[in-house]
Amino acid sequence: MSQAALEQCTASNGGEVNEAFLLCVIRSMQEEKEQDVNNTIQFFFILSAALVFFMQTGFAMLCAGSVRLKNVQNTMLKNLLDACGAALGFFSVGYAFAFGGTTDSAQKTFLGNTNFFMKDVDDNAGWLFQFAFAATSATIVAGTLAERCQMAAYLCYSVVLTGFVYPAVAHAIWSGQGFLTAFSSDPLWGIGMIDFAGSGVVHVTGGITALLATIILGPRRGRFHDARGAPLAKPTPMPGHSVALQVLGTFILWFGWYGFNPGSALAITNGHYGAVAALCAVNTTLAAASAGVTAIFLNLVLVERQTGEATFDIVMLMNGALAGLVAITAGCSVVTPWVAVLIGFIGGVVYLTSSKTLLWVRIDDAVDAIPVHFSNGVWGLISTGLFAKPELLMMAYDTDAHVGLFYSMQHTGSIDATLLGCQLTGTLFICGWVFMIMFPFFIWLNYVGWFRADSLEELVGLDISYHGGASGGVDEVKNEYVQAFNKQRGELRKRRKQRLETIGGPEGRPGPSGVAMPDPEAEVMDMRHANGKFQHIMSHS
Repeated sequence: MSQAALEQCTASNGGEVNEAFLLCVIRSMQEEKEQDVNNTIQFFFILSAALVFFMQTGFAMLCAGSVRLKNVQNTMLKNLLDACGAALGFFSVGYAFAFGGTTDSAQKTFLGNTNFFMKDVDDNAGWLFQFAFAATSATIVAGTLAERCQMAAYLCYSVVLTGFVYPAVAHAIWSGQGFLTAFSSDPLWGIGMIDFAGSGVVHVTGGITALLATIILGPRRGRFHDARGAPLAKPTPMPGHSVALQVLGTFILWFGWYGFNPGSALAITNGHYGAVAALCAVNTTLAAASAGVTAIFLNLVLVERQTGEATFDIVMLMNGALAGLVAITAGCSVVTPWVAVLIGFIGGVVYLTSSKTLLWVRIDDAVDAIPVHFSNGVWGLISTGLFAKPELLMMAYDTDAHVGLFYSMQHTGSIDATLLGCQLTGTLFICGWVFMIMFPFFIWLNYVGWFRADSLEELVGLDISYHGGASGGVDEVKNEYVQAFNKQRGELRKRRKQRLETIGGPEGRPGPSGVAMPDPEAEVMDMRHANGKFQHIMSHS
């Protein structure tokens, strides 16, 4: 008890030690304890948010190492813009859509409708924690589209994803008023969807967005086709320029996951939450280790069968570990450690299978984000419906009305797939919602010409194309390509200047002050003319 509180109680009772004085002391001690607990929770939130936000560094390093040197600066810029755009989008409308609205958990809403621009938000630490998750979802997409996506497109889909698409998913599953949430007084089918830290909310949302985007965007130049557009018998390997950066990024992401999963306990002072957070940390570690080992050795066996030589692929180990982290995220609080090892093992298989399947159907994922985040996000949701243990559900969610399928016979005496059904329903909702919004959006971006960088920009590298200079990767670009790019830009600047200097006529359209405005149709023709020259160069190189 503080000295100030003791003096206040003494003064209020005239210095006498009586029943009123003792009640005042007890009341003051209770208030101070509650304040200490609240401060501890706030600090736990901030620390967890910092760890999750630090994962942005991991994503940046992983993406930087996975791309060619001529695209590093562009990739770094996009990762940094993710954090900035997500902060502004989540501040303005994202948080309101995700968690604003009534506090009546019996009332279901599709989107929140209060707390725009953080109005009347008292829990600043909670806002920071949720913002870090939103930023993570957007960053997943950046790696998949690396080396060929325009800056305008990136800014557009990043704002839409973090400001509208992701918040709707978060509201449905994590808000007390969501129709899938397990935190409602009347949850879906008596249990709701269990996604403790975001296998579905964060990773499936980001992963399915990345899949839709890369299908429309198309592969990197030379990945599946030669210079004349003829299909290649085998995909051309396009390894990143730095394995060291990829490993560094993997370790940073693994470290940050200890804020992602244990931090989702949301407190460590009330009830069993401290034990829940500790279990999450253990399961996170085991699933990552199991998946990484599974992926690298399974790939070794496959390569040895195909080529006769055993090869230890460090990329398989890194992405396998990340796949295990994604897979355990949904059920880290409700499964036992041995189940975490099993989930990681299957996660490694799922990752490797998905990665090979993408190559088979000729979908180009620059960093294998789709197998890691989408495929294993789905597996994480399903595994929770299979392996959620009654005692752990009670500790984390205060209910064991419906448990994992493999525990249901022991728990209720009959097979109960209710929780599994909730998990599958939630998975379908996420995929359907993202598809409904983002697929037409990407088609529109592609239609207006804002989505993909043109062939010459892609070949010389986006660092030169968008940032005025390379990050040291000039040596890997043929000099004639750089010359062709500079000539193309020079011609475009010259044509624009001529149109602006012309009043009316076929080259320009007069503006409101009599000065000619750029003609969009002429701009498109200029780009086609420049690309035609580039295609001629490529066909004779």
